[in-house]
Amino acid sequence: MKKQRLNWNAEPWDDSEMLECTQIVPETADTWTFTFRAPSGAWFDYEPGQFVTLDLPVPGGNVQRTYTLSSSSSRPLSISVTAKAQSTSVATRWMMDHLKPGMRIRAYGPSGIFSFHRHPAKKYLFISAGSGITPMMSMTTWAWDSGKMPDIIFVHAARRPSDIIFRERMQQMASRLPGLQLRLTVEEPEPFKAWAGYQGRLSQIMLGLMAPDYLEREVFCCGPEPFMQSVRDMLISLGYDMDRYHQESFGAPVANEAEAPVIEDVIPDEEAKAQIRFVGSDVVAGCAETDTVLAVAKRAGLNIPSGCTFGLCGTCKVRKLSGEVHMVHNGGITDEDIEEGWILACCSNPLGRVEIDI
Repeated sequence: MKKQRLNWNAEPWDDSEMLECTQIVPETADTWTFTFRAPSGAWFDYEPGQFVTLDLPVPGGNVQRTYTLSSSSSRPLSISVTAKAQSTSVATRWMMDHLKPGMRIRAYGPSGIFSFHRHPAKKYLFISAGSGITPMMSMTTWAWDSGKMPDIIFVHAARRPSDIIFRERMQQMASRLPGLQLRLTVEEPEPFKAWAGYQGRLSQIMLGLMAPDYLEREVFCCGPEPFMQSVRDMLISLGYDMDRYHQESFGAPVANEAEAPVIEDVIPDEEAKAQIRFVGSDVVAGCAETDTVLAVAKRAGLNIPSGCTFGLCGTCKVRKLSGEVHMVHNGGITDEDIEEGWILACCSNPLGRVEIDI
């Protein structure tokens, strides 16, 4: 048998050469990994966490879609993308139905600014959900291959255990590297199967248990925008230095610093004035945005039943009749209650004038 040898004279791949699909691996029921190589033997040079743009010949004309590389350039002979098919997917569904080993497609890149190579730190906290795990897998693989002991806490959220992409690979790496700590949480376990990890939506309390030293870590986050918004809200309320927070939306990866969107999170300002009218008691109280509805009510001599005071037990649930509040809770209220106007008084900060049914 003729041995395969590395072509030491090969040049780094550039996007003038089409890529050849070499391997397709199903990761979950709706997520597959596609591996490509350069037919010339060119090797791949990129930062872990970057993405490529694939030019896919779907019916009706080619479309271009960006996919984060789930592979690491520490293994430079091929690249891989891991794609999840949504109900409205066109490009990813075409890949799953039609892309086969041996086929060649055009690709552009790699590019992107979401990489821990750009933010050296002693400790990292990776937080991902769904297919947002792909850049984290790339960076973790680089750390594994580097030969150095990393200090990474890897937090990943999924709907069910069967939806966790790369679960076995991550567990294998974590079992061999004490410096890689894996923390998994699911919304619900599989029927008739034991689940020993965390359960429930990621919250401040859960994050504190998963990564007690989160204030010392550089944070990288990727997932759906509502998930990343909740992570930012948690970190801000916990006093984290957001200059050390970095995120990438798997729906809209950023190619360079100039394209990076400005994140305008709501941060209650202790200098900003607010006002709460407790309608049932006909009491109006001035306050600061950093005051909670519960604290203002108590100062005004009103009684709102409360328990934990950090948004977990739900005892202090009250109805907001008008105005806006900034609420960062720990699971003590449902999305349906929030849509109907309910808030938790203990963790809601008034923004401007607010009316409460008390």
